[in-house]
Amino acid sequence: MTDSLQSSGRFFLPELVDARIPYEERRAALLVAARDFLAFHHAGIRDEHRAGASGRKVVASLTSVADTLIRNLYTCVSGGIAAGPKDRTTLIAIGGYGRGELNPRSDIDIMFLTEEKEGKDFAKEISDRVLYLLWDLGLEVGFSVRAISDCLEIADQDLTARTALLDSRPLAGDNALYAEYEKVVGTAIRVKQGKRYIDEKLEERRLRLRKYGSSVYLLEPNIKEGEGGLRDLHTALWVAQVKYKCRVLQELVVKGVMTDQDGAEFEAALDYLWRIRNELHYLAARKTDQLDFEKQEQIAAFLGYQDSRKGQAVEQFMQDYYAHAVRVEHIATSLINKTLQQGDKSFGILGYLRRRVVEEGFYVLRGELSLISDDLFEREPALMMRAFLLAQRHSVKMSIPLKGLIRANLHRIHDKVRRSKIMAEGFLEILRSPAGVVETLREMHHLQFLNHFIPEFAHIFCKVQHDAYHIYTVDVHTLFAVEEICKVWRGDYAAKKPVLTQVAGEIEKRELLLLAVLLHDIGKGEGKDHSNKGGEMVPTIARRLGLSREDSQRLEFLVRQHLVLANTSQRRDLSDDKLIVQVAQTMEMSENLRMLYLLTFADLKAVGPDIWSEWKGRLLQELYEKVYDVLERGDFHSERSSEKVRNRTRKIFELLEDEFDHRILREYVKSLSTRYLLAHRSREIAEHLRIVLQRGEKTVQIFVRQDSEGEFSEIMVTTLDAPGLFSLITGVMAANSLNILGAEINTLSNGVALDILQVRSSTGEMVTAPRKWERVENDLCAVIEGRVRVDELVRKQKRPDFLTPKARPRYPTRVEIDNAVSAEYTVIDIFADDQVGLLYQMTRTLKDLGLYIGVSRISTKVDQAADTFYVKDIFGQKIRDEERLATIRQQLMERIGEEI
Repeated sequence: MTDSLQSSGRFFLPELVDARIPYEERRAALLVAARDFLAFHHAGIRDEHRAGASGRKVVASLTSVADTLIRNLYTCVSGGIAAGPKDRTTLIAIGGYGRGELNPRSDIDIMFLTEEKEGKDFAKEISDRVLYLLWDLGLEVGFSVRAISDCLEIADQDLTARTALLDSRPLAGDNALYAEYEKVVGTAIRVKQGKRYIDEKLEERRLRLRKYGSSVYLLEPNIKEGEGGLRDLHTALWVAQVKYKCRVLQELVVKGVMTDQDGAEFEAALDYLWRIRNELHYLAARKTDQLDFEKQEQIAAFLGYQDSRKGQAVEQFMQDYYAHAVRVEHIATSLINKTLQQGDKSFGILGYLRRRVVEEGFYVLRGELSLISDDLFEREPALMMRAFLLAQRHSVKMSIPLKGLIRANLHRIHDKVRRSKIMAEGFLEILRSPAGVVETLREMHHLQFLNHFIPEFAHIFCKVQHDAYHIYTVDVHTLFAVEEICKVWRGDYAAKKPVLTQVAGEIEKRELLLLAVLLHDIGKGEGKDHSNKGGEMVPTIARRLGLSREDSQRLEFLVRQHLVLANTSQRRDLSDDKLIVQVAQTMEMSENLRMLYLLTFADLKAVGPDIWSEWKGRLLQELYEKVYDVLERGDFHSERSSEKVRNRTRKIFELLEDEFDHRILREYVKSLSTRYLLAHRSREIAEHLRIVLQRGEKTVQIFVRQDSEGEFSEIMVTTLDAPGLFSLITGVMAANSLNILGAEINTLSNGVALDILQVRSSTGEMVTAPRKWERVENDLCAVIEGRVRVDELVRKQKRPDFLTPKARPRYPTRVEIDNAVSAEYTVIDIFADDQVGLLYQMTRTLKDLGLYIGVSRISTKVDQAADTFYVKDIFGQKIRDEERLATIRQQLMERIGEEI
């Protein structure tokens, strides 16, 4: 494409250039010719891109088309404009266009350079004609009209402008004027302002990464501005160009700043990102650099990825993208650091005299660990682990050359090296250390040393989970989980989570817990059932590390069971003694439970900010304490309930006998179910009965209690029971933008309903406004009395059709039914995309199926709902008939997601 454009010369008819014809008469034909030219060549370039052309080829072709267009427009419009001897003008491409890096929707930045003062009128007339033509062609153009003095002034004041001028390239006009500009302005930026430019550019980089994400592993990365994106490469190149007074990458190779291999890697990194950005622009029909979920799926298909055993096509694509981003970050950082170290006197003879040898083969200088001999790892590759240990022990960073030598020798880590005493014991010593564990593991991960030392970990390196709630890749999530454990040990949660902190202090082998956290998700690289697949890998890893049989078995247990406490606490009835005993039998001993409790906390906290909540923390702690009590008691049989019920009933009478008639009180206490009496403390039950008895003749009575520690509001609703009552309550909550976290549905034997719900606002906060609760009570009353239809209330709350929600990965609805987990109830788990009124749809469907809900657990992960219902049939029995169970599953699958 580029060659054909260059050989075609001028593409306009001769009359379009004829200065004897007034410009106004030529303009319309000029615009038509230019539009045809762009349409023809842009279509051809797009076809080449779709056929597999490289990112570099497409970028070069788009730049060449723009060059040809603008040069010819300049020639056509300048004819007929009277020019004096001082009316010299040159048209210059700057910024990304100046670098020759146009993507399909990139801005075209140009500058009309003119003589001081005298030539500005002439330049302005040309620029006006060119710019209006470009704008009429629908191009995004950034422009300026400046003299050399203007360029010097703005370069001195504005970093962005200074950088744009650094990437200058002549397009048309006076060549001598451009040479003068390059000599004066280029010298000012590269020489006179060099140090200042580098300092400001690095500070700009720091601020940019803080804004767009200082991690390459963000869920929807910015391909241009985010870490590991195009701007990282540009910044490194700008800094090096200014430091070494170069104009292009090849000059850095010629000067020996970069090797030929370094240069080739830099070019390949640009090409990869350009190819993706080209497709992103074509898909969006506008300039965009955000790889959102929808575009990720489309680009994965374009690049030829297919769903396989390894995972979805989009997950494979993003895994490769993140791995590439890691490489980009390394390339850019290495070039920047090499540039900054050039000329640093501490690397000369004086530095040699000041260095401190910390161990044979290693020394520390200016807070950095370095090697005495560059061939150390070639001779003894196991000493790479020693480098990490020494850096941790002495609280110093690794020098850039040391990091480079580790990367260069990773291929020497074979199984014999992994099993060596230096490697295995060194790694466990790092995990035992009271400080620097997270930083050391992150450095191992960044240099990809961890992938070679624990090959199983390589399976999850940059591994993507294509959903809205896993904010990070699997490997980075794992490192954040390790950090959470270290924060607990450090006492960061002592005030808010005293039980968790106390449990952490009781752990006997901290290195074993950290190892479990590091390995808990390694099975995700192998497909479904990752807990068991990860557990199968553990014995091999444990043998490599020289762990004892007991430690190996505990490590395998923790990896296999790492989801048990989270799933049980969030989706099961914790008042069910049988369930607690089952979990205790799974745990077998208290140390297993302690470690699993901490691992579960860290796992949930590290998924993302919208996943953890104090409500989930409350449930997790409740489960831990109940299971711990069973393990410590050593009796895996449920406690005798009859004595417990008698004691609780007696205490309830003592608390309420002065407030209510003794006969009425006895009647209501007698109407309470054994399950309810065992699930609540005496004071809680007394509080509930007060609300029930104070209702009087009112249709419905609610009472709200704020739980500041759990960060939720608890609402108690009492009224006369009716079929589908809980469905009405969920509909009213949805209509008032209240999210239900959990619910306990109680019906007294005298027909009075007492439902207890934990709720939060749609923004995840407690609901404290009294007027809000008045509206909820009024809506409930109106719905129960039949004055208002609940589905109408819910419909009003739904998002208007014109407000399109942000694209998210969609997953099919799943319904799972379990008759084994509870002795009294059939348990239904429903997994679906979250939406306004979803819980109402579920409960309404269950009501229509003739099912009564006893307990409900609601769990939402950003856009995915996982709701659990404990149900009975109209006779108070579990549903065991297979045909009936199939009907229930089918009806739920069909009706969830329907329009309300």
